[in-house]
Amino acid sequence: MKQHFIKLLAILTAAVLTGCGGIHALIKEGDPDQIYAKALEFYGKEKWNRASTLFESVAPVYMGTSREDSIAFYNAHCKYKNTDYDTASQLLDEFRRRFGRSAFIEDAEGMYADCFYRLSPGPSRDQTMTSKAIIAINEFISRYPESDKVEDFKKINDELTVRLHEKTYLNAYTYYKIGRYKSAIIALKNALRTYPESARREQIMYLIVDSSYRLAENSIDSKQTDRYLAMLDSYLSFCEEFPESEHRKQVDKWAENARDFLARNGEGQTTEE
Repeated sequence: MKQHFIKLLAILTAAVLTGCGGIHALIKEGDPDQIYAKALEFYGKEKWNRASTLFESVAPVYMGTSREDSIAFYNAHCKYKNTDYDTASQLLDEFRRRFGRSAFIEDAEGMYADCFYRLSPGPSRDQTMTSKAIIAINEFISRYPESDKVEDFKKINDELTVRLHEKTYLNAYTYYKIGRYKSAIIALKNALRTYPESARREQIMYLIVDSSYRLAENSIDSKQTDRYLAMLDSYLSFCEEFPESEHRKQVDKWAENARDFLARNGEGQTTEE
């Protein structure tokens, strides 16, 4: 069994080396038309690495000719199909800037947007690529409203927007979790302002009340009154929007404690529900 495996490995290695040697020999011969034809052959057979190597070797020869945009597009497409989305996005960005009138421009811009989508990480990580994907997708939809890619891109756009909502929420929640309640309140309010339609809206508003209460409770005497009053404002906003919330019993208790504090400290005209 072991000898059979070694023999098979040797055959595969020889095949790879022969293939690579054939490509390098073809490049060394320097016939552009043959190189281009072979690149197209590999491209058609979905041998993306080999096709890309040949397209890149022959690209300088065809600069300024009718084949220049074809080679640039095919090479970028090879990178894309080989899941090298970072390189593909760079090549496609250069393509769309240089060949705006090319027959491949719509496909190139579609792949360009899709590259950023595929590079976009989960919400716990930096969302630069997500923002780039949303911009590129919306540009594509605007330019090619009749494209058969539009419906898929709209779904992707919704998915990416939720990812941004979640990232903003997670950033704000991190402040809350480590007890930096003043920063949490600011971040949570910014999250609501930036993404008012967030699926996390109820949770965000609850955390604003929670953070406001904790901030007031742990403040020095001179700041407690103003902070309890601010907490009651947040409480009323929450109750108005989510009167049946599962958090209602808890926030009512905090509001009662805040009013008791204000009554004890001479704030007779407290906020009423």
